[in-house]
Amino acid sequence: MSMSWLLWMVLSALTGSPVLSALAVLGFIIVADRYTVGILPSPLRAIGRWQRASALQRLLHSNPHDRRARYELADLWVRRGKYAAAVEVLKPNLEAGDDDVGTLFLLGVAYLGAGDAKRGELLLDEAAKSEPGYQLGAVDLERGRFRLARGDTKGAIEALNRLREARQGTVEGRVLLAQALDKSGRDADAALMREEAWKEYVAAPRFQRRRERLWAWRARPSRPLAYGAALVVVLALGYSVVSRVTAPEPSPDGYGYYDDPGMAADNE
Repeated sequence: MSMSWLLWMVLSALTGSPVLSALAVLGFIIVADRYTVGILPSPLRAIGRWQRASALQRLLHSNPHDRRARYELADLWVRRGKYAAAVEVLKPNLEAGDDDVGTLFLLGVAYLGAGDAKRGELLLDEAAKSEPGYQLGAVDLERGRFRLARGDTKGAIEALNRLREARQGTVEGRVLLAQALDKSGRDADAALMREEAWKEYVAAPRFQRRRERLWAWRARPSRPLAYGAALVVVLALGYSVVSRVTAPEPSPDGYGYYDDPGMAADNE
């Protein structure tokens, strides 16, 4: 926040327009986030998902038996963290006989997110039985994530170790595993796992690095902090230079400024 404020001050001094400077800072933050940690969501993608969810809700209102629409809407709700809503919209599919691996997995994740660990774990067990290795360890990734969130560090470590074997290049899985190891008191193992996660990120192809950039920064949080500190120093120096350039020069007699209208009137 302080870095953004300093950038706004420098741009305001250069342009003389606080509003345009604020817009420029906002654009800078969006671009910087896109090429660094990738925390901010894409506005266009978010709008597209919102429009699609609204269309699916209207479709289900007129045809509540459309299972494909229910599955797609539940997937959108899970992506947005609306797990309870996802359970309500997808549960009728399971009750109607849809027991494919995709439905079992998605409903299991929704139950876990909604706080029903027992049903969620049971559905993920069924999904794993139906298709072992589904999506290169997606079942164990979600198991590990939610077990870690509810404090089951032993179970999280077991699931995330299986994920690491199934998806050897995963950065996210290694960072989550490092977090679980930290919570279990295995600090040295956690540090090694974070180092391993960073190495996997560096060696990964570009499309994978773009997808797992946030997890790589979590593996080495000192990197964005160092970049931020360097940017603050640059902005501070820039602001200092701008202040000196734009400041009026004092007159030789020390009583005013060359361009001070008051001084001109006094001289007359």
